[in-house]
Amino acid sequence: MAILVVGSVAFDSIQSPSGQVERVLGGAATHFALAASFFTEVQVIAVVGDDFTAKEESVFKARKIDTRGIERVKGGKTFHWAGEYQSQDLNDAKTLATHLNVFEGFNPKIPPEYESAEFLFLANIDPVLQANVRRRMPKVKLVGGDTMNYWIHDHRSALDQVLRGLDILLINDAEARLLADDRSLARAANRILTMGPKALVIKHGEYGATIFFADGEFGGRSHPFRAPALPIEEVVDPTGAGDSFAGGFMGYIASVTAEGTEVSPKALKKAMFYGGVMGSFAVEKFGTERLQHLTREQIEARFEQFRRLSHLD
Repeated sequence: MAILVVGSVAFDSIQSPSGQVERVLGGAATHFALAASFFTEVQVIAVVGDDFTAKEESVFKARKIDTRGIERVKGGKTFHWAGEYQSQDLNDAKTLATHLNVFEGFNPKIPPEYESAEFLFLANIDPVLQANVRRRMPKVKLVGGDTMNYWIHDHRSALDQVLRGLDILLINDAEARLLADDRSLARAANRILTMGPKALVIKHGEYGATIFFADGEFGGRSHPFRAPALPIEEVVDPTGAGDSFAGGFMGYIASVTAEGTEVSPKALKKAMFYGGVMGSFAVEKFGTERLQHLTREQIEARFEQFRRLSHLD
């Protein structure tokens, strides 16, 4: 089943203890799409400028990702972000520069060919845009979404509308605490689930992720489920880890959910591990380089490592 992702395609300039790169292919939609493409068909809605060339296009084409929804703005420049990771903390990036460029005027347009997509992921963009896309895709089977501190702080009313239309929200620890205004993750999760999502995935970075379920959703009362992270010898670039996690998570769910059936709690729990697998690969190289050269055999081998680590059935 196809997944439609709406978000950013960008160029990233990154500094980390492992080195420095300039204008490598990145963006939330890019990382998500590449990760999800190992499991199912992926369609992308984004906007780029003239500096997005055949070289960048070929990265998507190599994974058979449908790019008909990527708008090209003549004379424009693609979104560019520059950031730095300090050696003492690779969980948070220091933003050095943000050039929105054509992304500033992004107004997602849904091609007719995408209207039959059964899974939708609303990556980290303005919640007004997220809500608009959600309204125009009323028949999707499952909707996942992401957000960030800026939208939680300054665009809360628009974000609240988005939350009411989500099946699964995927955010990190800090975002969960901020959204719920509670330092306790357990209490924060319960409060967020009253805001609309049927399930909440809280990503803990190098410590794995936990999924929480609302009462009566996905097969009834389910206790939180924690998936560990696989220890990585060297983290080169964490920038796309969360989006790659989301791509693996949603991609696996789409691949095992048959037409006419509901998403099962078992599929959601196993998807947590595939999300972790894809996130663990993403951090091993700068930008999307590791995902570009990955194979399904490598993915399954690492999933087996996760399975043994956690004693997953």
